[in-house]
Amino acid sequence: MRKLLCLIILAFFALNIHAQEGTTSPYSFYGIGSLKFKGTVENVSMGGLSIYTDSIHVNLRNPASYAGSFQNSDGEGQIIKFAVGGSSSNTTLKTNSASDKTNATTFDYLALSLPMGRLGMSFGLMPYTSVGYKLISVKEENILDYRYNGEGGLNKAFLGIGYLISENLKIGIDASYNFGNIENSVVNFRYDDEGDPLLYHSKEVNRSELSGINFNLGLSYTPMISEKLQLTSSLSFSPKADLTSTNQRNFATVVIGNTGQDITVNEIEADLEALNLDKTVLTLPTKTAFGLGLGEKRKWFLGAEYTFLKTSEFSNEIFSFDNTTYENASTISVGGFFIPQYNSFSYWKRVVYRAGMRFENTGLNIQNESINEFGMSFGVGLPVGRMFNNVNIGLEVGQRGTIKQNLVKENFVNFQISLSFNDRWFQKRKFD
Repeated sequence: MRKLLCLIILAFFALNIHAQEGTTSPYSFYGIGSLKFKGTVENVSMGGLSIYTDSIHVNLRNPASYAGSFQNSDGEGQIIKFAVGGSSSNTTLKTNSASDKTNATTFDYLALSLPMGRLGMSFGLMPYTSVGYKLISVKEENILDYRYNGEGGLNKAFLGIGYLISENLKIGIDASYNFGNIENSVVNFRYDDEGDPLLYHSKEVNRSELSGINFNLGLSYTPMISEKLQLTSSLSFSPKADLTSTNQRNFATVVIGNTGQDITVNEIEADLEALNLDKTVLTLPTKTAFGLGLGEKRKWFLGAEYTFLKTSEFSNEIFSFDNTTYENASTISVGGFFIPQYNSFSYWKRVVYRAGMRFENTGLNIQNESINEFGMSFGVGLPVGRMFNNVNIGLEVGQRGTIKQNLVKENFVNFQISLSFNDRWFQKRKFD
């Protein structure tokens, strides 16, 4: 009963946080938003490195990690893993002429992993992309021209299985159902010949309902190369997938209230069916990731990972913009962890210390400028007793974008936290 209660509390916590905005980045204006999920707190704290898997944390980026183990190969008494995570981001936005500060807090993932002998299963929920921006454009002499707003994003519910082929070789696959909606609106401010604002202005609202399935395959090989040292290699591959986008476009006449909000006077719906835009197909690009690392069990680990995303495959007429193209994206991650002494009586010697960095080309190209991202991360894994086996805390500082071509540079500080709860189920009693 206590385990069930914990699950209900975690699910309630996650669903309530999920209702909040996940990003304030102006770059979420493009496509289906900014990529939200970049791994668990443990991954992000090591620069996004996802090639390492241990016995108490869920690795959601490589389904091979779901596999069981030779220990308790009948499934009896193996460790059940729960994980829930959230994050808060503070961002400073800069252009050639102005700057501003924003913040966002959001739920990041909820997952459960169940080992069953050599087989393992995992399922969960996470936001995949996020849209959340408020932008304005001005004419000469700071006269307001357009105001842009966007919200929504794509969510992912997944179910995966992993299998232990041999002591050091694991494979896995997961299937994800992607769903969500995106709403973008723009208000065009009107003025008379003397430059005074008119009473009525025009507004366009585009809304898309998205849904579809994609798959992710994983492989992990972890041989011992000496008495103490273990080599870790990892490969994951997500083939190209299609999402169905059901679209709606409205035009409205609005007046601007005293607090700046727009109030709709009348509204008409555009006939997108006549333009063959009522239902479109959006292509999620192929993704490949592979990495290599070296470490000593329960002591230290150091690794590197390269991720390639064929973003040039991304296409959808409803999400196309002038002066914007998509190029192939890539990420290089380097990171690791250190545990002074995992079985020590000293609390701080049992803490996991993590660090890493990443270099990312997001695949977005605006006015011939590639939008790149860099981040440095640090984190700790804190043992916290019987209920939640550990709390993982991460801090990432970084930069995204550029001020060239009148674009926006983002300096961000992300704070992440996750709760990991582990227990042994289906364990036979030795004494009745």
